[in-house]
Amino acid sequence: MAFSWSTDVPSGISRNHELSDKLRSAALAETKFMQFVSTEPGYGKKKGESITITRVSNMSVPTNGRLIEGQKVPEDSVVLSTVAITVSEWGRSVPFTSLAQDLSKFDPENIIQKELMKQMRLVLDGAAADAFTSTSVKVKAIPTGVAALTMDTDGTASSAAVANLNVYHVEQIRDYMFSTLNIPGYMGDDYIGLVSTKAKRGLMSDPAWEDWKKYTDPSAKFNSEIGRLENIRFIEINNTSALSASLGTGSVLGEAVFFGEDAVAMVVAQDPELRSEYAKDFGRQQAVAWYGILEFGCVWDTANAGEARIVHVTSS
Repeated sequence: MAFSWSTDVPSGISRNHELSDKLRSAALAETKFMQFVSTEPGYGKKKGESITITRVSNMSVPTNGRLIEGQKVPEDSVVLSTVAITVSEWGRSVPFTSLAQDLSKFDPENIIQKELMKQMRLVLDGAAADAFTSTSVKVKAIPTGVAALTMDTDGTASSAAVANLNVYHVEQIRDYMFSTLNIPGYMGDDYIGLVSTKAKRGLMSDPAWEDWKKYTDPSAKFNSEIGRLENIRFIEINNTSALSASLGTGSVLGEAVFFGEDAVAMVVAQDPELRSEYAKDFGRQQAVAWYGILEFGCVWDTANAGEARIVHVTSS
């Protein structure tokens, strides 16, 4: 009988012995929060574990600023407040052996470095997102109906959302930011809205969204900008670890944040970087890590007009 590949060649390496030259990596959720975080100046190494940010509250505005001859000019006061941001060490490592490096088709150190960089981006972007959504952000907006919105100003949502974000909610949030909180724009007069994919779907499924698109500039400048409504520029977030897609009754709500300038600060003592560990056991044991000393914090942890900078769309 003639030699047959299907019956005479043993399975395993004898049958399948070629390895693809291309190494595939899993897709990474997009990181968007970091581009809207400002690095706090004046802080670095050898400056202690925290930085204190000093804030100036608005002065009271008199109903009448006229003076009366013979009477002393009325006196007002300037109120200062502070918030401290304390840095932490951040990092993760992956060990490998020199044997794996010597025998593997793919260099494990290169693979590890690329994967650690991806992990670092996600971790830090998630930490920035936490600062935008923490209880330090006092203004919480809860969609309590298709045409109803509840505002809590103590840092905790007291009601359960029963509807997803829509154009009505955004209009109410925008007006509250502008006329009640007096939040300055992030860029010129424009606010930023970072919305989960679920929140975005709620907006775009609203017929009113199409009406707005007729009168707004469709051009985009920010990464993943999906459109504008009034003076809010929307950016989609597909990282559900940063913005949830399952809040409220029946997981109906997609999380979102709206903000103006000076919302979240990043304090850095050591910029995040990749580091190689000194080889151990005569070079047989090696490791690569990412490491940094930093922290993120909400600059204005208040709901006072002229001071608050963020509105967090969430649910109890």
